[in-house]
Amino acid sequence: MSSPPPPDVFAENPYLNHPNLSLIEADVLWEYAKLAQNLKQLKQKTRNLTEQPDTRLLARLRAVENKMGLILTLFKASVWGVINEQNVASHDSLDATSDTFR
Repeated sequence: MSSPPPPDVFAENPYLNHPNLSLIEADVLWEYAKLAQNLKQLKQKTRNLTEQPDTRLLARLRAVENKMGLILTLFKASVWGVINEQNVASHDSLDATSDTFR
């Protein structure tokens, strides 16, 4: 003998016609029941995500990782270029000042 399926907690308030509860108490208990159901669904979905990763998300993250590697390489190259320009400029200014004092 199986028990009847539980009523959909989001569709109707199961506490509404309870004789020991006021209308406010029934509404508060209904909100708690909906919150509990939302938390159960959240727990199930997070469990599904941890058990099998999202392949689309992994593919997108891999693409972002490749782009970030390229950006890092370009950034290092530009910093290296700025440092070299400063070294050349300081070397040229030292040569120019040493020529004027001779």
